[in-house]
Amino acid sequence: MAPEAMLNQTDDIHPCYEFDRVSHILKRKHSTICVLLYLFFSSLSVIIVCGNLLVIISIVYFKQLHTPTNSLILSLAVADLLVGVIVFPLGLEFPISSCLYHEDLFCKVRDSFDAILSTASILNLCCISIDRYYAVCQPLTYNTKTNAQFVIMILGSWSVSILVAVGFIIAGLNPDKCPNVCIIDVSLANILGPILSFYLPVIIMLCIYLKIFLVAQKQARSIQSTKSGATVSKMETKATKTLVTVLGVFLLCWLPFFLCFAVQLLNHVSVPIEVFETLNWLTLSNSMLNPFIYAFFYSWFRSAFRMIVSGKIFKGDFSNTKLF
Repeated sequence: MAPEAMLNQTDDIHPCYEFDRVSHILKRKHSTICVLLYLFFSSLSVIIVCGNLLVIISIVYFKQLHTPTNSLILSLAVADLLVGVIVFPLGLEFPISSCLYHEDLFCKVRDSFDAILSTASILNLCCISIDRYYAVCQPLTYNTKTNAQFVIMILGSWSVSILVAVGFIIAGLNPDKCPNVCIIDVSLANILGPILSFYLPVIIMLCIYLKIFLVAQKQARSIQSTKSGATVSKMETKATKTLVTVLGVFLLCWLPFFLCFAVQLLNHVSVPIEVFETLNWLTLSNSMLNPFIYAFFYSWFRSAFRMIVSGKIFKGDFSNTKLF
């Protein structure tokens, strides 16, 4: 009985933390698994920072990349860069597991930045899909768009992200002091937050990319009389792979977390905190993949990256270099 009693006194809530039920103290562990986790997530953080920093430097330095479309990619890269600089380090020091037992100011700061930057990243992806829709499906209308319209899209994405995050956090403050009203506020925040920050943007992106794919197929068939069937087939295959990659990677990273959240909210099922935290890290990893999808995919960005990594831009003024 003694060993069992001792086991019940301490909960292993995280590979790097344990909660003592007797003293109600959260203790840090220094296990091998903990060290490996720190090394792994630190490596991901470095990759996120370096990848998105390359995108930012490329767009800011090379004048040929100073286009309205690339301003959206720049906004996305800034959001993803901040995920690597702020959210990842805070997530390592104050993971979800430990904050449930010992929530302090830094846990609230972590949650705030997590919500703001994750939502901003999703909304920027949504804006990029809208931009691609007009470029492919309505080229005449697209050419009339002004820089101010793109600025409004970017500011709107960040403003909505901040409002969603602030509303979600305020709704969860001091629920014990107003049990009836606060329960309603938290429920609304739990419902409206995911809808505004994920489900609505996802529906918009799915509809837009489906429309783009259908239009691309129609355009490919319309020029079939002037090009060989193999060329047309290649164009359709490339368009399909692009859309599948964009949507597939995004949904792979984000959908499990929000489905888990929805199941817990609607069915009142208690999801293990380890699962919830793992899925949260999966969503953050999307910030590492975005540079590869939205930047490395284009040959002119790859040319810019090579010039930056090789240090060529530091040996002279290459801002007017023709990348494509």
